[in-house]
Amino acid sequence: MELDKDLGTEAGRQAWRAILADPAGTLLCSDFDGVLSPIVLDPDAAWAAEETVGALARLGGLVGKVAVVTGRMARKAVQLGRLDERPGLESMSVLGLYGFERWDAATGEFVEPDAPEGVATAAAEIPGILAGLGLGAARVEDKRLSVGVHTRELPDPQSAFDALAAPLTELAARHDLRLEPGKFVFELRAPGVDKGDAVRSLVAEIQPRCIVFAGDDLGDVPAFEAVRELREAGTLEGLLICSGSDEQDALIALSDIVVPGPPGVAGIFNRLATALEG
Repeated sequence: MELDKDLGTEAGRQAWRAILADPAGTLLCSDFDGVLSPIVLDPDAAWAAEETVGALARLGGLVGKVAVVTGRMARKAVQLGRLDERPGLESMSVLGLYGFERWDAATGEFVEPDAPEGVATAAAEIPGILAGLGLGAARVEDKRLSVGVHTRELPDPQSAFDALAAPLTELAARHDLRLEPGKFVFELRAPGVDKGDAVRSLVAEIQPRCIVFAGDDLGDVPAFEAVRELREAGTLEGLLICSGSDEQDALIALSDIVVPGPPGVAGIFNRLATALEG
């Protein structure tokens, strides 16, 4: 089963053919929020959709390696995805906080380094910044190695998001942190690691012939760019899937396939699984 000519780019169709030819040589990576789980007001309630995790589990038994690469803490992604309970995902890995943390299903162990300098100090200043802007109701999320500021639950999330851009940029620069914008969220974290670095580390570890990455947000741009660079260098074949939404279109130009949110991701994952099973 091949991708239709009107579905995806030529590079994507070439990667699809390569995956079918060598599933054991395929690394499949997925973001969590907006890809495996729907975007919801409360990040702690973003349980992974059954259909997407089920499709991922189907592929877990068919390809060489499945991994989740997320800005969430690894423990939280495992919990919200119930990834430690799912048959088919016994050899998967979760790279949390853009690669700072890692969980491997095979051992059940979490690797969780100490918090970077500056995160706690910056986090302590955020309530004052929010109060000064009249945004004291914004949700502040402590991720231990980073801190997130969410505006989704506010009456005007876009205006609040725009108002926070400059003060949080200044705060991040003052504490030598990286400011990562997302869907109505800013995250302050240590510089030096992003999802592109996480992808490259997995590629170096696994040496795949093909890689699939499914993402939805600005934080996934470095991962998409890393896959495109590896593909253009002739290192491997790559298939880039954008879980599209009305809130963010940053990945569309970088993608081979654009699908409508998590249900679309489940559909393309199941389609690939069916092709491999057949």
